[in-house]
Amino acid sequence: MAASLRAVRQRIRAVQSIGKITRAQELIASSRIIRAQQRMRDAEPYARELTRAVEAVVSRTSTLNHPLTAEPESVTRAAILVLTSDSGFAGAFNTNVLREEARLLRTLRDRNVEPVPFVAGRKGIGWHRARDIEMAHTYNGFSVRPAVSDATAITNDLLEAFDKKAEDGGVDEIYIVRTQFVSMLTQRPLVARLLPLEIEESSGEPEGGPLPMYEFEPSPDIVLDRLLPQYVEGRIFYAMLESAASELASRRRAMKAATDNANDLTERLTREANNARQAEITQEISEIVGGANALADVTSESE
Repeated sequence: MAASLRAVRQRIRAVQSIGKITRAQELIASSRIIRAQQRMRDAEPYARELTRAVEAVVSRTSTLNHPLTAEPESVTRAAILVLTSDSGFAGAFNTNVLREEARLLRTLRDRNVEPVPFVAGRKGIGWHRARDIEMAHTYNGFSVRPAVSDATAITNDLLEAFDKKAEDGGVDEIYIVRTQFVSMLTQRPLVARLLPLEIEESSGEPEGGPLPMYEFEPSPDIVLDRLLPQYVEGRIFYAMLESAASELASRRRAMKAATDNANDLTERLTREANNARQAEITQEISEIVGGANALADVTSESE
């Protein structure tokens, strides 16, 4: 009985230690999520207006034939930018993203398209290495707080691959697999094609009002040569900010659930320890009473 009580108390101490760690992780994520959301809100107007500028250039030009907007005759290789986290304790954040990438990999292979992963985040890098999936480029160290320079480096690598022909090691398409931040409780994994731009004709008024009228100097193609790389970089940076906010929200939610579970387990183990201690005390009292009765019987017989 004493050994059992000792084991239960050891488990209580272990669970309490784990609860302190998960509580600390929850508080850290809670303090960082506010800043991550603020950075995302600050970057949103720039991303939105840059998108409208690109839409305006494309919609006002009827003879546009730019490499970043033209559909390839045949697709043989496609780049996939995957945004995961550098650290764990984030619940299903990485699992959801990598599941979407796995679906995209199967879809591309069914189309006889060779996928070329560009992976950001140590968790994603480890996942690809464990499955012997070759990666073109890897990036890490900035999943929680990405900088513009990080987005620039990724954009340069992707555009360099896109500018090459597939037979020379280039790619015909670029996809991004990321997490969309909807709210503190909801984050969705998304797959989107970055390049070539998907142009859709619409008769309705664009969201945000009519597109601005531009005069192009010297030509729309040259304007797009300068504008589209910034557009791609802006989309990637905003996706990285959304991914960072989603990672922190998922970590906060997962650590809160872990802390609650640790508290519940501590209460259950405490009751178990109290019951074991009560049983031990009852047994000791029974042994004392039994010994006293036996001593009284021996004394009465001797008299």
